[in-house]
Amino acid sequence: MSAPVVVFDRRAVRRHRERAAAGFAAFDFLHRAGAERLVDRLDVMTRRFDRALEFGAHGRLLGEALAGLGRIDTLVSVDSAPGFARDAVVDEEWVPFAAASFDLVVGNLALHWVNDLPGTLLQLRAAMRPDAPLVVSMLGGRTLAELRDCLIAAETEIAGGVRPRVSPFIDVRDAGALLQRAGFALPVVDADLLTVTYPDALALMRDLRGMGETNALAERSRSFTRRAVLLRAAALYAERYAGGSGRLEATFEIVTLTGWTPSPAQPKPLRPGSATQRLATALGSTETPLDDRGGA
Repeated sequence: MSAPVVVFDRRAVRRHRERAAAGFAAFDFLHRAGAERLVDRLDVMTRRFDRALEFGAHGRLLGEALAGLGRIDTLVSVDSAPGFARDAVVDEEWVPFAAASFDLVVGNLALHWVNDLPGTLLQLRAAMRPDAPLVVSMLGGRTLAELRDCLIAAETEIAGGVRPRVSPFIDVRDAGALLQRAGFALPVVDADLLTVTYPDALALMRDLRGMGETNALAERSRSFTRRAVLLRAAALYAERYAGGSGRLEATFEIVTLTGWTPSPAQPKPLRPGSATQRLATALGSTETPLDDRGGA
């Protein structure tokens, strides 16, 4: 068997998040937006949840939003950073819960730092009861496209090469297949783009540090970025991505994934050819035989 691919330095991920924990409330706007989207998905589910798992807690932010639903009896909130964990410190790559422990799993902007995402989803599914929903959000592939562009251009110009800097976020087109690969049924994936404005690129970088979302790639350089590269990237950002007000625009993509653990009670797709009504009848239109469409 081949060794698993290591994209992220998990120790760096924990270190960055632990550093951010104390002052996180001043930088939590993105996670609040993710929490709102998760609660919206759960709000349309009429069932009550006996025992739920919050995976990647970021303190009390999502837990407080979920409490407003009034339909979760027990919420277990875990995080890999002690400063964020409410009930237990748990690495997102290892799920230490017994089978069929939860009838709901939620996660807000935590799983995009996991090396083996299919493996983590498989572990989560094993810890869930039948017909239980998984609702998680992650940063998507269009996140920080502007910053990525400017850092690549600045480093190429000044240093003659590019070092790994920005995470390979999930592509929304692949997310549904990812859920199916992990054994979840009825997958639904959607994405929201958020545009945030800043006075300059350095303010954006400070926000990323405050969120605990700075570079944790395993192949990242261990030396400090040259000042000239940062200043050139900031100048390019101002040239290329200033909005009408003169403030710089930064894009964040929040991808929300919803899936269900399999259950015999779930609806199944009809077998091909088993329809009892013509599509034309359902649509209220006239069906035209193939030979009557005209043409050459």
